[in-house]
Amino acid sequence: MTFLDMLDAAERQNRSMLCVGLDPEPTRFPGKLKGDANKIYDFCAAIVDASADLVIAFKPQIAYFAAHRAEGQLERLIEHMRRAAPRVPIILDAKRGDIGSTAGQYAIEAFERYGADAVTLSPFMGFDSVAPYLQYKGKGALLLCRTSNPGGDDLQNQRLASVAGQPLLYEHVARLAQGPWNLNGQLGLVVGATYPAEIERVRAVAPTLPLLIPGIGAQGGDAAATVKAGWRPGAPIIVNSSRAILYASSGDDFAEAARREAIKTRDVLQAARG
Repeated sequence: MTFLDMLDAAERQNRSMLCVGLDPEPTRFPGKLKGDANKIYDFCAAIVDASADLVIAFKPQIAYFAAHRAEGQLERLIEHMRRAAPRVPIILDAKRGDIGSTAGQYAIEAFERYGADAVTLSPFMGFDSVAPYLQYKGKGALLLCRTSNPGGDDLQNQRLASVAGQPLLYEHVARLAQGPWNLNGQLGLVVGATYPAEIERVRAVAPTLPLLIPGIGAQGGDAAATVKAGWRPGAPIIVNSSRAILYASSGDDFAEAARREAIKTRDVLQAARG
């Protein structure tokens, strides 16, 4: 199955647009796991088991594993996700942005070493930074477009005088991803939930692309506004929540609390869809 096939299957099977982000911070682990980086796999696997039937995707953030020399635990975790939720796609949140042979090595890392179904990328260096990932047919490449951080305005919200119509930079990225860059139908976009008006604009420019939307939950994005701005029939949205679900409880019931929070968030998203 391709990344898009898996998204469609998970959305229908789990009746969900919710993505659970796996950003393990050992200092925030509950109970006996607290502070132990060797327990990253155990913590994340428990979250996966608690939410596997509730999500459209899982999104492990590679920095949270690499910072603790836990890449091996990430490999084990992805293997576990394949067993526990074989039809749920895995998005490796890496935000890679290099070119040439280096980008090729990053693609090997994402798709061969970890076996992810999609990866997040920075398109700042142009199509050269995207092309190596498109050699992996059926895999997804999600390009940073309009991110949720305030500093995104520094570049993303600037007008391009040299481009016809003088679009904002994020609009231009969306047009490229919808059009000439999307050679094999593998591209999607990352847009932040804290800017619903911009989500709506991106959706207008890129009417068919999947949108990965972080920023609800701990970052304060409005779930209902996000769905109304971005979801359209046949154009999936992947609405990510990380900390609000992972750390819903500091006790031994953390997995059960994560499940309750995931159900609540999923249902809010579904209700907004109508």
